[in-house]
Amino acid sequence: MLLLKGDTIFLRALEPTDLDFLYHLENNPDVWEISGTTSPFSKFVLKEYLENAHRDIYEVKQLRLCICNLNEEVLGLVDLFDFDPKNKRVGLGIIVLNTIDRNKGVGGQVIGLICDYAYKVLDVKQLYVNVLEENEISLHLFKKMGFQVVGVKEDWIYSNGKYKNEVLLQKIKDNVH
Repeated sequence: MLLLKGDTIFLRALEPTDLDFLYHLENNPDVWEISGTTSPFSKFVLKEYLENAHRDIYEVKQLRLCICNLNEEVLGLVDLFDFDPKNKRVGLGIIVLNTIDRNKGVGGQVIGLICDYAYKVLDVKQLYVNVLEENEISLHLFKKMGFQVVGVKEDWIYSNGKYKNEVLLQKIKDNVH
């Protein structure tokens, strides 16, 4: 039985065969704003990354998993980042690349699976996300999944000649009903 499986998706570790998908994603300027990327990645660098992607979250403080549909097609990625086992917290990021795969319950399934994994396996107390204030769909999704707005970072992201606010949301295990 696969631990990270939902109704229509599952999460799996990165594989060498994900190189082209990762290359396309990491070099897509449309996602650079949220990823903090400022320049393209070579296939060589991404291949090296994939060769080291098996390293333990306790060592590298990050875990990246592919979001796949039941036909095993990769839809996107979910990242746990800035893992802090001492303070029992971890950041969460999700991207579903193609708009045709959005608004079909994928995000909710991913959030549910990854929160469950983080609480039960990594023993964290809280997860947090950073969402651009203008991204109303993501804000709605995370709130629906039990995350609460705890602050707004004003003028946090500079993109296309203007500053944007970023909303910080948390989901604390003791507050989960």
